[in-house]
Amino acid sequence: MITQNTRLTGILLTVAILLSIPFLAMQFTNEVNWNLFDFIVAGTLLLVTGLMCELVLRTVRKPKYRLALCGAILLALVLIWIELAVGIFGSPIAGS
Repeated sequence: MITQNTRLTGILLTVAILLSIPFLAMQFTNEVNWNLFDFIVAGTLLLVTGLMCELVLRTVRKPKYRLALCGAILLALVLIWIELAVGIFGSPIAGS
């Protein structure tokens, strides 16, 4: 059985692994060009998303609601990430 502390450890490890991908890519190619701010923003987005899903899993009892809420949280992450990356909505956070 997965305990709550195991899930929190998994969230932290997942964030670290996902952030290591662009860091390692920067060592081999000039196509990936992240600065410290990019890593901070990405880490914050990933960590907050993981912790929000963890909160939903701890507090919401009905599986359908859990799935819907976690799906909405992940959709928000994807939309924010895409907006920051390419600015598809043209909002001020994308620099448009």
